[in-house]
Amino acid sequence: MAFGLDIGIDLGTASVLLYVKGKGIVLREPSVVALDDEGNILAVGEEARRMMGRTPGNITAVRPLKDGVISDYETTEKMLRYFITKVCGRRMVFFKPRVMICVPSGITEVERMAVKDAADNIGAKEVYIIEEPIAAAIGAGLDISKPYGSMVVDIGGGTTDIAVMSLGGIVTSRSIKVAGDKFDETIIRYMRKKHSMLIGERMAEEMKMRIGTVYPYEEDITMNVRGRNLVLGLPRTLEISANDLMECFDEPVANISDAIRYVLERTPPELAADISDRGVILTGGGSLINGLDRLVAERTGLDVIVADDAISCVALGTGEAINDIDKIIKAKIVKLEHKKRK
Repeated sequence: MAFGLDIGIDLGTASVLLYVKGKGIVLREPSVVALDDEGNILAVGEEARRMMGRTPGNITAVRPLKDGVISDYETTEKMLRYFITKVCGRRMVFFKPRVMICVPSGITEVERMAVKDAADNIGAKEVYIIEEPIAAAIGAGLDISKPYGSMVVDIGGGTTDIAVMSLGGIVTSRSIKVAGDKFDETIIRYMRKKHSMLIGERMAEEMKMRIGTVYPYEEDITMNVRGRNLVLGLPRTLEISANDLMECFDEPVANISDAIRYVLERTPPELAADISDRGVILTGGGSLINGLDRLVAERTGLDVIVADDAISCVALGTGEAINDIDKIIKAKIVKLEHKKRK
């Protein structure tokens, strides 16, 4: 009866996914917590996300992770405890789980320690940490233990992680704080500058998901966008087309393309030849923006493939790693970060 005792966590800036051994992904919730003015939790996840931008003065809806790392330690710990208790229930009281959490490849030792401590304080028996590109590669079905190069670009909410892997480890990598959140920010700036209209984060995210594109559509699509007119100060609805919105993605896409080129330029020639043959795998929610794979392919000259179930790749890879933890440790892909004393 090991159900619920091994948990893989994709602790993302935009969302948290939990994988339970034997069950698969059992939870997928936004990384949002609603707090009152005394710091008490009022709502977590989707319920809290619906409150963003709509709360009175005594309630705050916050995202405790920023740019892929913990920015509010106490709130992150409360959020994790809530999600794990929701999944495991009373089993947490009697059976402490082994927990594996994925982190961006470029985090500092202090940021890594914060993740480990958060998992430790929610009652984990053992804590393991896996880097996002490795988890994404495993979740995408790549065998990174073999002596040939694989390249993954994981575009999440807070960070884009790019890595070339071989023999179970990262050979060269780069993590930049340009990802889904930056796309949202550029949409907000675009609407303010071009249409004198103020929109919220939720509307910007909806625009990105519904009409976001980095390549022009042959038949343009539109959506109605609601916000506040900055000149009159009144509510306003505008019809925005995907091809018009496309220009606001130029800067973040250029930053991601430059980071990919940076990693490729520092890849050993034998591995570069492997990547030329095998192509680049895109994972993460940001990879689903229309035309991004095509644009990256044009700028790098490589075949670019969006992974199946790109949003879940990191969580699936983290889960597969915790499923076969002994093999993963033996291959030195992850190590035991902390073990509770009996």
